[in-house]
Amino acid sequence: VQLQASGGGLVQPGGSLRLSCAASGSIFSVNVMGWYRQAPGKQRELVALMSNIGSTNYADSVKGRFTISKDNDKNTAYLQMNNLQPEDTALYYCNAWVQPRANRASYSAWGQGTQVTVSS
Repeated sequence: VQLQASGGGLVQPGGSLRLSCAASGSIFSVNVMGWYRQAPGKQRELVALMSNIGSTNYADSVKGRFTISKDNDKNTAYLQMNNLQPEDTALYYCNAWVQPRANRASYSAWGQGTQVTVSS
């Protein structure tokens, strides 16, 4: 399974970006999809998760500013990021729990990361 993330870039404080993550390959089902981020010198942290039934979980630092959504038919997750701040600067990674076959266990897959830089 490959996770292709896109949508990162340079934005001024207060600006917006929309990240996309598309899962492809041997997929029976995709369960939880989410975004993590890692800033230089810091540990990777959860940003947002969405299950296949629509339940969500957000980091406190992004609540009210970021929105995760998912197109189950396309196995694609999106992260709409509004009112971005310099502390949001990080490499953003897409993650998905993928079940490759009906009789196989799910496993965690990671995308390659997309850089988000918030700076004036």
